[in-house]
Amino acid sequence: MAPAKIDTLELAQALIRCPSITPDEAGSLDVLQDVLSDLGFRCHRLPFAEDDSPRVDNLYARLGDSGPNLCFAGHTDVVPVGNLEDWSVDPFAAEVRDGRLYGRGAVDMKGSIAAFVAAMGGFLAEGGKPKGSLSLLITCDEEGVAVNGTRKVLRWLGEQGEALDACVVGEPTSNDRLGDMVKIGRRGSLNAVLTVSGTQGHTAYPQLADNPVHHLSRMLAALVAEPLDQGNAHFPPSSLQITTVDVGNATTNVIPAKAEARFNVRFNDLHDSAGVEAWLRQRLDGAIDRSRGAAYDMAIRVSGESFLCPPGPWSDLVSAAVKDVTGEAPELGTTGGTSDARFIKDHCTIAELGLLNATAHKVDEQVSLEDLAALTAIYRSLLDRHAAP
Repeated sequence: MAPAKIDTLELAQALIRCPSITPDEAGSLDVLQDVLSDLGFRCHRLPFAEDDSPRVDNLYARLGDSGPNLCFAGHTDVVPVGNLEDWSVDPFAAEVRDGRLYGRGAVDMKGSIAAFVAAMGGFLAEGGKPKGSLSLLITCDEEGVAVNGTRKVLRWLGEQGEALDACVVGEPTSNDRLGDMVKIGRRGSLNAVLTVSGTQGHTAYPQLADNPVHHLSRMLAALVAEPLDQGNAHFPPSSLQITTVDVGNATTNVIPAKAEARFNVRFNDLHDSAGVEAWLRQRLDGAIDRSRGAAYDMAIRVSGESFLCPPGPWSDLVSAAVKDVTGEAPELGTTGGTSDARFIKDHCTIAELGLLNATAHKVDEQVSLEDLAALTAIYRSLLDRHAAP
């Protein structure tokens, strides 16, 4: 007996009604597991609580035993809602109003998950037996520290001998219209805390002090004086953005002992994080005057390296599926923040395709019902092109 078709809107609403603020799955994985089990998928719940990070529950589900294995990757965790009073709706009520579905996660990315599962349901209900296998890798750690989520599931897959051959990641990649961009890479991201130490003193006797704020000002100016690069065919220029400068000095007549700044570097595939760090230190070393003992420390955290999956058969297939529904081929881009594609790309070729990103992480996050239906159709076309016998 063929499985019943799945309604995209109903499944999206069921997922949104789970208040799965990262890293809590809040029942969202239970919802998916029930639906996928009914479709014949073998489901594995994979909780991890290692590396002194919060416990995260994950789900890997597979239908079929042979290759190629087409995987859909996503996350049911969402960012906090912020000030509830700013919302015009209950962020976890999944209310439909004027042809739009409202709720935290509507576009990032419970709507995309619902669309893909519904597309699979339709494919299977109409007699489609997949060529090879279909799988889903769903985490509740993408919006968090990304330690006990996708990375650990991928490690588990390797231990089980499970291989992924291609992956579509359902992040909200569309900018102005559904399907106008498919991401085939991402910029790397490096966060730095720069602390400059000087000599504290009285503002009336600057000759007896060494003002770290003055050093810090020159050092930051050196960092933004010229860009790291001019970009290339697939990436925009790398960007360094100063996010805060802090001294913590409430006194008007004291030169502080320390000053701190934080900044983020989004770098393209012309660099790796080690090269970016070397570039930063070269400019900082050239801008600080150490003659009176000033020094600096820079703590760096890298959340992901830049990567590119060059255009080829997989991006061609995904682009063709978009054009089947929208009539227009998407741009192949690399813009935006990081995603779990940065882990999956080491295991198989990837492409990211999802809903409009305009309201992601915002108050009154929302998606049009028309786009939900259209994304379901795009994913179904992708399945027909890739998984049909």
